[in-house]
Amino acid sequence: MFWKFWAKKSGSEPPRLPRPKDLPDPVGRDIVVKLGQDPDWVWHLKCVMRPRPEGVKCYDFRVFSERNAAENRIVVKNYLTLDEHPELILFQGWYDSVSKKVVFAEKPAPRKLAA
Repeated sequence: MFWKFWAKKSGSEPPRLPRPKDLPDPVGRDIVVKLGQDPDWVWHLKCVMRPRPEGVKCYDFRVFSERNAAENRIVVKNYLTLDEHPELILFQGWYDSVSKKVVFAEKPAPRKLAA
């Protein structure tokens, strides 16, 4: 009986996406400076990300209010959770962690939620 517990299974599993985190500095800074939002409110928001196929250090992001999600009894596990609940998305777009470039997706002006 020889087990190869270190060998990968033959089925292709989708990559695991990271859990919600604090806003990356370039994203938070651009929300405050370019979009004119209140810094006290912005830095309490959370962000979920997924890697972009175009670049090694490029990520799609979605910004949401953890408090608003809790009030609606929605547990945000990763980026794909917000596909089912687009009303929670305040800002979205992509950013490059090497060049610190942030691009926001076109969408209506977000409504400010209580922090």
